[in-house]
Amino acid sequence: MSIGTGIVLFVIGAILTFAVNLENSFVDLDLVGYILMGAGFIVFVIGLVLMLRKRQSVTTVTQGVDANGASVAQRRTSTTPDDVV
Repeated sequence: MSIGTGIVLFVIGAILTFAVNLENSFVDLDLVGYILMGAGFIVFVIGLVLMLRKRQSVTTVTQGVDANGASVAQRRTSTTPDDVV
């Protein structure tokens, strides 16, 4: 999601900077375009970092019988190696 958002921001910024030639006295479209391109690049890099970081999911299922003779299943899930119980 964030990778696509970064690309969209970059493209909109490039269009405002290089393709639109409107003269306004209150808004500098070139500056807005450069800001959007910079924000798009930052969002894209953050999206890549979050996508490429190593994530691990461990699920442990324990089955047994309780004191009444009923079957019991216990499930534990941890997403990082530090959360392993």
